[in-house]
Amino acid sequence: MSMLDKIKGLMKGHPDQAHQGVEKGGDLIDKKTNGKHSGQVDSAQQKLNDQLGDSRPPTDGR
Repeated sequence: MSMLDKIKGLMKGHPDQAHQGVEKGGDLIDKKTNGKHSGQVDSAQQKLNDQLGDSRPPTDGR
């Protein structure tokens, strides 16, 4: 069982909290790097949300 499968098991039934955690983590990284890597952080957040089962459209206007 991979680490991602374990995380998915823990997040089951709590998708909103999982997505909030991904967003907060990305925001923290952006803050610590002064937004220098915001494109990569946004991409990573989207990929994580996809892996966690995010079917919502992106909120950045694209």
